[in-house]
Amino acid sequence: MKVAIYSRGLDFEQENPLLVLLEELSQHDISIWIYKALLEQFSLPEQLYQKLTPFQHPDDLDEGIDCLISIGGDGTLLDTVTLVRDKQIPILGINFGRLGFLASISKDELAVAVDALINRTYVIDKRTLIHLDSNLPLFGDAPFALNEFALHKRDLSPMVKIHTYLNGEFLNTYWADGLIVSTPTGSTGYNMSCNGPILFPESASFVITPVAPHNLNVRSIVVPDNNVISFEVESRADQVICALDARREIVNKNIQLAVRREKFPVNLMRLNENSFLSTLRTKLTWGLDKRN
Repeated sequence: MKVAIYSRGLDFEQENPLLVLLEELSQHDISIWIYKALLEQFSLPEQLYQKLTPFQHPDDLDEGIDCLISIGGDGTLLDTVTLVRDKQIPILGINFGRLGFLASISKDELAVAVDALINRTYVIDKRTLIHLDSNLPLFGDAPFALNEFALHKRDLSPMVKIHTYLNGEFLNTYWADGLIVSTPTGSTGYNMSCNGPILFPESASFVITPVAPHNLNVRSIVVPDNNVISFEVESRADQVICALDARREIVNKNIQLAVRREKFPVNLMRLNENSFLSTLRTKLTWGLDKRN
């Protein structure tokens, strides 16, 4: 079995959980690939260090890898998606961060997670990605996102007008600070913080949610994800912000933009007991009322 490990970087007090994970994996004679910057951050025992193969770029990962473990929070897992791309390598998120909607396995469950890997008692969820098309090259060779695409006004600029179309047919003009097009996975992220609805992962939909709309009667709308959603932007400023998950680029307001469902999904691994509903109840503390 081949397992890769990625992290943006860990605090030094988190070195022990990383060591625990590496030792658990090495005890089962698993080939371990580890992100080069993470490997250089800590001084690992020599006998463990010799068992590790460093990687740095997406091309270093082959499709024979059985699992890519993301160590950190949800933002780290979003980075991991851009490493995996269309190789269909399952991603397992270990939460060293805070909320952890995507990286839902706590660092206290490391032994349980490794046991699930060895015995293949995990569940794989296929999650939809959103793809960005534009008349100028944006986001290099990873113009896709797991959570959302967003358009924003810049800093202190006035609100923008975003003319929005579904398959070329006019939908609405949003007078707002910005606009989000979220996948079902991203519906519990930025979309939810802007009062957008929560979608089930298998709902095959996108949700369009304005950010601070000027008109109070403008609300989110859920559309099938077989639509191509395109945009025209009007702004007093010359530039706007275009974002895919945590990645952003400053673009001219006259740029042509459209989003659609990506041709390939991403595979997220979870333990059997960590269903979407249980994650919602736990992370959003549903059903917990201090009055009871």
